[in-house]
Amino acid sequence: MLPDRDTVPKETYPVLVLGALGVVYGDIGTSPIYAFREALHAASTDGALLRADVLGIVSMIFWALTLIVTVKYVLFVLRADNDGEGGILSLMALARESYKTRPRLILGIGIVGASLFYGDAVITPAISVLSAIEGLEIVTPAFTPYVVPITITILLTLFSVQRYGTARMAFFFGPITLVWFLALGFFGLWHLFDDLSVLAAVNPHYGFDYIVRNQGTAFATIGTVFLAVTGAEALYADLGHFGRRPIATAWMWIVFPCLLLNYFGQGAFVLAHAESAKNPFFEMFPPWALLPMVLLATAATVIASQAVISGAYSLSRQAVQLNLLPRLHIAHTSEKQSGQVYLPRVNFLLGLVVVLLVIGFERSTNLAAAYGIAVTGNMLVTTTLLFIVMTRIWKWQLWVAALTTACFLIIDITFVGANLIKVIDGGWASLLVAVLIVLIMSTWVKGSRQLQRKVAQGDVPLELISRNLTRSPPTIVPGTAVFLTGNPKGTPTALLHSLKHYNVLHERNVILNVVTAPSPTVGKSDRMHVEPVNDRFMQVTLTFGYMERPNVPRTLAIFKTAGWKFDIMTTSFFLARRSLKASPRSEMPYWQDKLFIALARSASDATEYFQIPTGRVVEIGTQVTI
Repeated sequence: MLPDRDTVPKETYPVLVLGALGVVYGDIGTSPIYAFREALHAASTDGALLRADVLGIVSMIFWALTLIVTVKYVLFVLRADNDGEGGILSLMALARESYKTRPRLILGIGIVGASLFYGDAVITPAISVLSAIEGLEIVTPAFTPYVVPITITILLTLFSVQRYGTARMAFFFGPITLVWFLALGFFGLWHLFDDLSVLAAVNPHYGFDYIVRNQGTAFATIGTVFLAVTGAEALYADLGHFGRRPIATAWMWIVFPCLLLNYFGQGAFVLAHAESAKNPFFEMFPPWALLPMVLLATAATVIASQAVISGAYSLSRQAVQLNLLPRLHIAHTSEKQSGQVYLPRVNFLLGLVVVLLVIGFERSTNLAAAYGIAVTGNMLVTTTLLFIVMTRIWKWQLWVAALTTACFLIIDITFVGANLIKVIDGGWASLLVAVLIVLIMSTWVKGSRQLQRKVAQGDVPLELISRNLTRSPPTIVPGTAVFLTGNPKGTPTALLHSLKHYNVLHERNVILNVVTAPSPTVGKSDRMHVEPVNDRFMQVTLTFGYMERPNVPRTLAIFKTAGWKFDIMTTSFFLARRSLKASPRSEMPYWQDKLFIALARSASDATEYFQIPTGRVVEIGTQVTI
């Protein structure tokens, strides 16, 4: 049995459905601009395009949308929520939590999936906006030299306004995308009557027949057909923002029907006008609708790009909380919605890579060769983790879970194989981004563990220090000292250095450990754990979910436990700032040590990350060789 914990108030349901249209379906909703076109180009590499070829392509697109999006994601993946949250890292945390030992293999699978998402995130804005602007060439060929400059201008503008947040823009996303889908459906239905025989493509026979007849080009065509489902992973990534039912409703009642009408309409149009196979999406519009549709397509692709960019921010925040990346500066751009975040460094790197891709590839057709590999890999990772959820959390019988997963794997592996042939033609771009992210995340995870072990070797038990200080107390000064540490049982380095150099101890001393739970949020009862050591010391553990931003002072102020009334004006926070040096006896290669040290230096300040007032912080430097 599949779990269903999704409950949505009736009064907010239409708003959530409309919001899901603008955020969740922006990417897959712009695929008709280029997906069918690229499939036709792949099928006609020998110079001929037969009627059976067109029907075969439409059939493959129909069944890809049905099996991958409707069956796999809507019926299965959307139910694999982690306390309401979705996304590849949420799925990884959910699967990993089902094991007591927290296997590193599952962590590695999650890292690969997250890295592939970044590879997709840099391609989507480039190909979406570029393909929309190329519609101007249909209006008049005079626009051809200006396609790339206009695209870059739009993208630079998009990335430059991210610092202001997406809350205001999101208000318009849903209505504009709704108009876009209705326009797709309307013009698709209009041209469906050009050749109603295209409806025969619902029969999967035409897809299989194409593959059998065109063994030389079939694999390349399957790779381009997959462009029709790129963006399907957004259904799961944005689960926490809208809930399963609104996302499923938007798909079944609006997105899916409109996409099918448009693809079948394009197929009928090409059957009746074979000369229009070069760019059927824009050529199917009458002259009076062409320019408005180019403008609407541009708006839709900007919205699709915005959705991917926001998804990259959310994924990066989760990665930081799960300690897969160093601390990054996270700015909250909305007082009402915690999910509205902006990460300057991520924004800059994304924008830089996207612009370079537009300059390097120049045409959306060229970018199509780079598109799809990262998405197929991400879907394969999702299927793998879903099997663990089926067997260990949903408690399915092994043979049922294996049979279901095998069906998904056959589809995923077929598309992965079909897209691998694109590597030389441009697929290396998204794979290169993914490999770099895997390298960064794996280095950070491995280096952090090595550093933790190194620091733990020199730790002095807190219990021993507290007993010695009770027998021969140093100078006692008024106020409270909070020492942040990763090992609550050991004596913080900042405390040892303070005693060594100043021989001073505060009246109250808190050994504070901040941990991240494998769940997106944490209830109030699990937020704070206090364990008194003696009259001078207490151990405090604050737990935050991976979707929450830690605010240490506010959390300490809420909880009045152990007789301690927290007052920020009489409290000092002590942090140890480590200076790292590479050791020739390190467990990692020298170059990886250097990379870890560089990542550690680039991390945002702990004071800012934990939202501690700078005027209440004392930093003590230490040197550690790893």
